[in-house]
Amino acid sequence: MRPIWKGAVSFGLVNVPVRLYSATENHDVQFRQVHREDGGRIKYQRVCSVDGEQVAYEDIAKGYETEDGRMVVLTDEDLKELPVRSSKEITVEKFVPREQIDPIYFDKTYYLQPDQSAMKAYVLLRDALVGEDRIAVATVSIRTRQTMAVLRVREDAIVLQTMLWPDEVRATDELGDLDEDVHASDKELAMAKVLIEQLAGDYDPSEYEDEYEAAVKELVETKLEGGEVRAPAESEEAGGEVVDLLAALAKSVEKAKAARGEAPDGAGESDDAGESDDHADEAPRKTAAKKTTAKKTAAKKTTAKKAATKKTATKKTAPKKAS
Repeated sequence: MRPIWKGAVSFGLVNVPVRLYSATENHDVQFRQVHREDGGRIKYQRVCSVDGEQVAYEDIAKGYETEDGRMVVLTDEDLKELPVRSSKEITVEKFVPREQIDPIYFDKTYYLQPDQSAMKAYVLLRDALVGEDRIAVATVSIRTRQTMAVLRVREDAIVLQTMLWPDEVRATDELGDLDEDVHASDKELAMAKVLIEQLAGDYDPSEYEDEYEAAVKELVETKLEGGEVRAPAESEEAGGEVVDLLAALAKSVEKAKAARGEAPDGAGESDDAGESDDHADEAPRKTAAKKTTAKKTAAKKTTAKKAATKKTATKKTAPKKAS
């Protein structure tokens, strides 16, 4: 890896020279626009929308469009007057409990590597963050733009994660009224709790893979080899409208139990209120009689109670939006 920025972390009188590395890389599948006939790349010309003439790169300026549609042209001289910073310092403002910052504010992630001479100060900051269970709120200027950031620890490395400004996060009230007079019944909540317990487990990133990227690469390889391209098989599980929430939860519990190798009996008989619901109680029993497919269901090792009948967990997949 090559560092994209060099500077220092400053907290109090301690100064830690560091190098900044991007902690993530984008593997989204990228397509080029090409001519269907010969595969040639499509090129675009810079054309003025007013006079229709092609514009040379040196004649292009930055423009800011106002809300009423007017365009303000900004020159390089104008931009030089703006308050930008080129400081090579990550300045820690305060140390706060990690739960106080909503992850929605987090943006890009970077690793900080110390200079060899600053290793002790780096370890001091890292161990202090872990010991106090806090993260550091800081300001930093990357590529002339000042931004907020946090310093936290991942494994043995200090991570710098830039943050969005408060006005860049939309309020949930834009979604409308989410506090309507709609409530789940006690029985539905009890069944949902059972389902959550059945699907509970630890997060393991290795259980997930980008199937879309793998499929595109396989398709391209097949075309390169001159082979025949086959369409992907359709999913065996057809989607549809959930008519009975309680019945759907009960069926989900049965499917989760079957995937874990557990007996399905009694999974749908939880009733905290002591009520009898023929429709809700009947759904789990009917589901138990069916052969459950676990093709897309994440499976974990069976609990200690069923340790004698361990089964290999099937790999779960998490869809990623297509680019």
